[in-house]
Order: sequence, then C-alpha cells, then structure tokens
Amino acid sequence: MMLSALSLARSIEAGEFSPAHVIDLCADAVAKREHEVGAFVTLDVDRARRDAQIPGLKDNPLRGLPVALKDIFDTADMPTEYGSPIYAGYRPKADASLAALIRRTGGTLFGKTVTTQFAHIDPGKTRNPHNLAHTPGGSSSGSAAGVAAGFFPIATGSQTGGSVIRPASFCGVAGFKPSYRLLPTVGMKCMSWHLDTAGLFAASVADVAFAASVIGSRDLRVDGRTPSSPRIGVLRHQPWPAASDDMIAALDNVARAASAANARVRDIKLAPVLASAFRAHATIQSYEAARSLASEYERSKEMLAKGVLELVETGFTVTADAYDDARSVATQARRALNEAMTDIDVILSPSAPGAAPKGLGSTGSSTFNRLWTLMGTPCVNVPGLADPAGLPLGIQVIGRFGSDRATLEAALFVESLVARRA
Repeated sequence: MMLSALSLARSIEAGEFSPAHVIDLCADAVAKREHEVGAFVTLDVDRARRDAQIPGLKDNPLRGLPVALKDIFDTADMPTEYGSPIYAGYRPKADASLAALIRRTGGTLFGKTVTTQFAHIDPGKTRNPHNLAHTPGGSSSGSAAGVAAGFFPIATGSQTGGSVIRPASFCGVAGFKPSYRLLPTVGMKCMSWHLDTAGLFAASVADVAFAASVIGSRDLRVDGRTPSSPRIGVLRHQPWPAASDDMIAALDNVARAASAANARVRDIKLAPVLASAFRAHATIQSYEAARSLASEYERSKEMLAKGVLELVETGFTVTADAYDDARSVATQARRALNEAMTDIDVILSPSAPGAAPKGLGSTGSSTFNRLWTLMGTPCVNVPGLADPAGLPLGIQVIGRFGSDRATLEAALFVESLVARRA
C-alpha cells in the first residue's frame, strides 16, 4: 500500500503520529517486500529512527517524513556509488544540494535507492512491485518501485531521457520532472549538463506537488482546491513509434473524459523542427556524457556497463560542429513549442509506449519523454490507470517551461478524471 506524504504530514502535525512512527511504518513495509523488490542500495533504519527523534523535527514543513534518495545524489553520511563498482563504498564530503534541502526542510533521509549505472540504461536489481517479472523502468528504478511498494512516501529521481516519467508510469506512482533547473543538481552525478533534471516521486499528484513545493521553496501545492478545467492539446501522432493499443485507448478515454468535464480539448501536431529536436537529443546526450564520464572511461573503462561504454564511445565520435548544430535545433524547437502552446495550457501524451515490459534485461523505452526533457518543460506522470493484466499505465501532462504549478494543477485535474473511472 502506498503512503501519502500529505496524509502523513497532516497526521504528524495533528499529533496523531510521530516521525518515528512513520519510520516504523516504512520499516515494516521494507521488511515484508524489500527482499523481492530490491529498491535499496543503502538502508540504515536505526540511523533513520535516531534522526526522526531530533527535537523540533515535526515542526518543519516535511514533518520528519522519510525521503529516499536516488543513489546519484551525494550524501556525506551514506555511501554514494552512482550504480557503478568504480565508486563502491565512496563517501562524499558533502551532501548534494537537494539532500541538504530535504534535511533543512525537515525530511529524514531514509536510504539510497538503486539507479542504473550513472543513470543510463543498464538495469539494476530492482523489480516492479506490481509484477516482479516486469521491469520497474529506469534509471530511477529504486525510487519509483519503493514508492509503489510503500517503502517511503517521497523519493528523488533524475531524468536525462525519461528516467522520472517512465518508471513512474511503469510503477503506477506520480512522477514530477520539473522545468529544467527548478530543483538544484549540484552534487548530483552529471551525465549531460544540458539535459539532467532532478525530479520527485510520490503516491499522487498532490503528494508530489507538496514535496516539490517544500523542497523547492515555491508555491507549487495543489491540495485543498478544485482544479480548473485546462485547455488541453492531445498529442496522438508523434515522430517516434506509436504507443500500444492499451495506452492509446487510455489516452483516448482520458481525453473524452476531460472534454466531458468542460475542458477545452483538441488534437495537436508537432512542427517538423520538434521532430528534428527529438533526434538531436541523442547527439547532445552522447557528446556531453563522453565528456562527463571521460575520467571513468580513461581510468576504469573495463568497469563500465555495456550501455554506458557504448554511449561514451559514441559521444567521442560526435564532432563539436554536430553538437553545436543539435543545440541550435533545440533552441529553434523551444521557440516552436512556445508558439504551439499559445492557446493551450498543457499537452496530453502517453508517459511510455505501454505497460512495463516483461523481463529485467531492459528498463524500457524513453521515446515518449526525450523531447520534453530537451525542451526543459515540466512533466507529470498521472497514475491510476492499468492494462487488462493489471499493470499500470501512465498519462503524461506536459506544460510550458516555467509553468510548473499550472502543470501540476492540470495533472490534478486529469488525476480526478482517472479516479472517477476507477
């Protein structure tokens, strides 16, 4: 059973729960299922219990709630290994900015979650809590799966291609990839400095908005109010392979429900330059990854996972001119996207091609996410739908750059439609 960050925070504020009691709830869930889910790479429940006893902790905005960190965020009191044997047992001297902000706002760091190596595509040990034979997605696999399994109410993730929205979709949780750089990435292992975006996971849209609001010190909360009906552009045709029949049907059903709920809904098409930008993503990612991981490649090449090694070696073949051209295309595409969204508030799209694929040899495809990561726009995975086999299907709400609160409010609107259909 997933844990609601908002409900737990309110219970602590009202004196019904203590932060230590919430740690115990999480520890019980971990004891029951971690052996099969494998969400953690580092977990010290005793330390979390001690931290939860800090005087005045419950008076801070996060009320002492346990928060799990994807293991690409540095922590001074826990190992940070980036999913790589190169960094086995590595102890940074300082917390990443996001970890420090979580502590500062009253969060209890509960553990470090499994990431693919350097947040790329090579799978870790984590399994999907809904069906252990299926991938949880990646690269933020442990964070999404841990929220889904009820191990913690809030977790951090990162997205360079689709590593927040896709695992959120596969695991049936809310995932929020904010506008580029809204949350700090200082102290987060860099893969691609023009793409890497810190994000968050929680049980529902209101929960993830609450977490983002507190940690980011911004007015992003959407709880306690009825969302207005947004202007929605439905993206049914895109310059990448189509979604599964189940996912297409889910998108159609949500679009019809939104129209029936007085939202202004219409189909949209992307300008050709956005198709070019989709292709440019790979050029930018590989070029920057080769330079971000140049030291690891030169010193410990034999310890790089297959996908990381291929990415870095591809990146070294990309010329500076090709990289600059790709950046130029991205700039043109951002202008075109702004123009396309002048009379709509958000875009509605599948979060992933379909439900989580069977098998643990792949984290799934990020084709429905890469363009929006490059555009820097806020994206929210709305949970609550499932395919006939019971595997989660996520609907993605994409907003304008900088309009994070409006995007979260539109996602809350969509989530309310999904809840009515459940």
